[in-house]
Order: sequence, then C-alpha cells, then structure tokens
Amino acid sequence: MAHLRLLLSHSRRHPQPHRLLPLFHFSSDANSSSAPRPPPPPPIKPVSYAPKPKQEAPPEEFTAPPAPDASRGDQPPLPRRPPQQQPPREWTRQDMRFVKDAAPSISPVSYPTKVAPLPEYRPADGEAEGAPGDGLRGEGERIQMDAARAGRSIFGVPVEEEQVPYPTIIPVVKRPQKVAIDLVDAIRLVKTSATEKKRNFVETIEAHVMLGVDPRRGDQMVRGALTLPHGTGKTVRVAVFAEGPAADEAKAAGADVVGGDELIEEIRKGGGKLSFDKCIATPMFMPRLSKVARILGPRGLMPNPKLGSVTNDVSGAVKAAKSGRVDFKIDKTAIVHVGLGKVNFSEESLRENIGAFVHALLLAKPVGLKKTSKYVGYVKKFTLSSTMGPGFPVTIPSLSVAADHYNKVQVS
Repeated sequence: MAHLRLLLSHSRRHPQPHRLLPLFHFSSDANSSSAPRPPPPPPIKPVSYAPKPKQEAPPEEFTAPPAPDASRGDQPPLPRRPPQQQPPREWTRQDMRFVKDAAPSISPVSYPTKVAPLPEYRPADGEAEGAPGDGLRGEGERIQMDAARAGRSIFGVPVEEEQVPYPTIIPVVKRPQKVAIDLVDAIRLVKTSATEKKRNFVETIEAHVMLGVDPRRGDQMVRGALTLPHGTGKTVRVAVFAEGPAADEAKAAGADVVGGDELIEEIRKGGGKLSFDKCIATPMFMPRLSKVARILGPRGLMPNPKLGSVTNDVSGAVKAAKSGRVDFKIDKTAIVHVGLGKVNFSEESLRENIGAFVHALLLAKPVGLKKTSKYVGYVKKFTLSSTMGPGFPVTIPSLSVAADHYNKVQVS
C-alpha cells in the first residue's frame, strides 16, 4: 500500500502529455465516431508485506562501542546513555503464599564478652597516698570553696547564691489517739481548758456523737428532742404561729413573737432576717407555712410534729422551749452535734444534762439496727468539748451510768 500511494502521488505531480491527446482528438473530430480509443491502463493490485520482526538488543557486556567517525575529526565521542531500568517484578499470588507459609530461619549469633578496665587511681598533687576516700573528700571541699568564691555579680556587686538543700522525704508523724476517760474527768478537763484563755463570751459545752448508722437509709434516721433538766444556759426567743385563743395562751406562757398570716408575710419579705430561735405552730397553720419553708427549713426552725413543735397545747410547748428544749438530728456523716450547757454550770448539772441526752439518744435508736446491746454497734464514739477548746473522748460505761441515774431520778 505504501508503494501504491507513492506512485499515485508522483503521477499527480508530473502529468504526462499523451494523456491529453484524447481530449484534443475529441474536440477536433467530434463528429467522427470511427476514431480508435486508447487501451485502458492495466489494473494495479495492492501489495502487502509481512511486518518486520523487532530485533532484540544484544546484552550490555557484548555491546561494542560505536566506531569513530572520520568526518568528525578530533571531536570527543558522545556520552553513553545509561541502561534503562527494568520495572520491579510484581509478586504473584503464589509467590506471596510461599513467602507467607515459609517459616523464618534465625541463626543465633554470639559475640565475645568484653569488660572495660577500671580506671587506675592516681593521687592528686599534694595528696598523700592513702585511702581513696580522703582524696574524694578533699576534691568535694575544693569544689565548694571555688563555688563560694565565684558567686554572682549584679551590676558589679557580688551577690552570694543561696544553696538549696536536696529534697528529703518528711516522715508523717501520726498523732497518738486520745484514750477515752470517765465522764466526770472529761467534764473537769473541758472546764479547765475553757478557763485557761479568757473569751468575750461564755463557751458552750458540746457533745459530738458518732453513730453506727447509715444516714442514706430512711429506716436508720436518728432524730429526737429532749428538755434538759438544768436548761441550756442561754435565752431562747420563741415564735408562735397561732390565732384566737391559742395566740392568747402563747402570750401568757411567755412567747416572744406571736402572729398569723402577717407574721408569715413579715418573714417572707424580711430577706432571711429572723428575731427568734424556736418556732411553734398549731396544725391549722402548717399549710400556710409552705410559703416560708425555704427560709425556716435550712435553719432548723420549721415546725415538726415528731419534735412536738406542731401542737394544740401551745402553752406547754412554749414553757418547754423556754426551759431548755433541745432538738438533735444526725448529719450526712452520721454524727450528732448538740449543746448541753455552759462552762459556768456545775459538774453535777452538766452530768445530769449529759445523762438526759444519752437517754433520749437511746430512745431514738432506729428499729432497723439489729444489735443485742444498747450501745454496741450504735454509739461508736462520744466526744465532749467546749466551743473553742479541744475534745475529750468519754467511755461508754460512764455514759451508761449517767443515763441510768437520770432515768431513775427524773423519769420515775
């Protein structure tokens, strides 16, 4: 096909003159029909050749260098092209399977053990030959002396650097636990510690009792109230929510504040300022006190039927509150805090007040606490202290004696 195209291109570029003869003959002898026509050209058949096979390049070691061309003269030969890098071999699935299944072979290698020699001790200049420790000690002293001479200088003024000692572990010193003592001895020690330093007020004798109950459980809640035989030693202001004859009885019994709805509005608009320490209410006022429950509740002043502060006997409740009524309740840590008198009370009065409190505490013992003894598993620790003084643990047997004495004398 290539030769045929070449031949046709040459024939088109150089047309032969004898091919135009038929045209002239036709024009001149148009009327004659007997003129002979030239024979048609022979048909040209296409010729196809087989593709030329690609010649394989000879290996590199047998490739001969090109012969120098004489026409170039003394020109240097052209640089040789680097051989083409063959593409990396692609791993087949069989090869990868063989490598995966093949077990790695690791041959153990051992190296000879080498031990570095110790440095030879050489005494310094001016040091006598002796124990090595003497030289090291002298070297340490020399370094400290050089550091002290160098120091620091700020604007030309030498400043000595403070040497901070190395941190040391401070041992934790555990304080010895106080041994529980008798109730009478504890009262004496509390009164003595309170009178050592002069205060601007009379301190209160406080009792802190750790109980073996779980305050998160409703059946183990400890709450109660009692009237101390000798009072609390402080003036108590009592407020009564009542109307009509009950209000008159409260005023006659010595209540400090008596009122109804107007007293509730005064507390609600007062901004949290209260002028009383105890609250007593009649049952008809309990729904109305819900307006001030957020003010009275956190301060422990909300009337409660279980504590006797919600009653129709207003006169008796006011007299009990004035004579030394005390309410107690455990906190979140299962500890009861209560004040049982003043430091200026006599030892016998304080002992009777403490006995009355222990008796009320035993009466408030929850039913769900199953223990055979009165105190074992219920009263873990009883501590007596003043407002600003240290605490002194009290023995359980001495508390039991005081509670039994109050039960025999007062209750019977």
